[in-house]
Amino acid sequence: MNFDYSDKARELQLRLQHFMDAEIYPVEHAYQEYFKTAANPWASPPLMVELKAKAKRAGLWNLFLPAHHHEDGLTNLDYAPLAEIMGRVLWAPEVFNCNAPDTGNMEVFIKYATEEQKARWLEPLLAGEIRSAFAMTEPDVASSDATNVQCSIVRDGDDYVINGRKWFITGILHENCKIMIVMGKTDPDNPNRHVQQSQVLVPRDTPGVTVTRALTTLGYADPPLGHGEVLFDNVRVPVANLLLGEGRGFEIAQGRLGPGRIHHCMRLIGCAQRALELMCQRVERRSTFGRKLSEHQSVREDIAQSFCDIEQARLLTLRAAEKIDREGTKEARDLIAAIKIVTPAMAQRVIDRAIQVHGAGGLTEDYFLAEAFTYARQIRFADGPDQVHMMQLGRSLVKQYA
Repeated sequence: MNFDYSDKARELQLRLQHFMDAEIYPVEHAYQEYFKTAANPWASPPLMVELKAKAKRAGLWNLFLPAHHHEDGLTNLDYAPLAEIMGRVLWAPEVFNCNAPDTGNMEVFIKYATEEQKARWLEPLLAGEIRSAFAMTEPDVASSDATNVQCSIVRDGDDYVINGRKWFITGILHENCKIMIVMGKTDPDNPNRHVQQSQVLVPRDTPGVTVTRALTTLGYADPPLGHGEVLFDNVRVPVANLLLGEGRGFEIAQGRLGPGRIHHCMRLIGCAQRALELMCQRVERRSTFGRKLSEHQSVREDIAQSFCDIEQARLLTLRAAEKIDREGTKEARDLIAAIKIVTPAMAQRVIDRAIQVHGAGGLTEDYFLAEAFTYARQIRFADGPDQVHMMQLGRSLVKQYA
């Protein structure tokens, strides 16, 4: 295994780190404070608009684009440290047009959309002019099994009619969200459960689309993207809005979620690494019982264990990235499952230790830790919960070695 980065990737790491130091960290608190008094929390603050323009000028835009889809794209291995750097500030990926769910949706358009669909939706997404959402999870069924989705997509002449309810649809609340990719059933009676589903493009302003409520996660609303519950009531879209073909929805979902899972893991390693660094700084500044926190054995053990945990997850993620580059997502599926099991739980543990070292302040908005903990906990569900990945990985391993 060769985890050496290309010269281009090394240069981008330096430029991205400089941008974070000069432009992101200094305004981190101001960005959070904006939403406390914003008239519309679901609109990007002026600060974000300015930062995006600077990122474009700096050539730090659409860094996620894979090499096999774009002439200037990076390998997954080269993108990993960049995603980690961006992940140190939870909202920073949007500055570089590298935030979920837009990155996953753009990859879907790149892989599966028609030229007309790309022109209408992919191009403005790549330019950062619009936002998007991916609607799969439903409140009334166990959506960890994607074949359970009940949202109906029924053909009626030259249209599809969509009825159903979705929730935890990230990005749907953003005022600039213009397009959703919706997964539902076009052939619910097919004996093959994996070809019952299709995916269709639904513009956000289509009649019958209603965001019924905003959802929070551990008390965080996550503006300006947010997570919403969406009702589809006799929503009509043209047949031309279908992606790839009827019965191909599960196939598209698997193609989308592979890269999405590894990107989340890369960003979470950045969160965990920053938490470790804050922990080390904190224990040198605070004292209890006549000595610095850094001199207490239990504190040293937490720091040492956190370092080991992060390094293990980082190496496993890099190995998965390298295998995707070399053999493709399908061949790397066991490693992708492994990193999805390991990394969010790792980040949650490390961030929790950092919160403990920071005392009650670690629970407040004074530090990034509480929101980072929430993000780590979210990702233990997003793109498939831990149990599903363990079930699938275990089944694969039994097939290999039994």
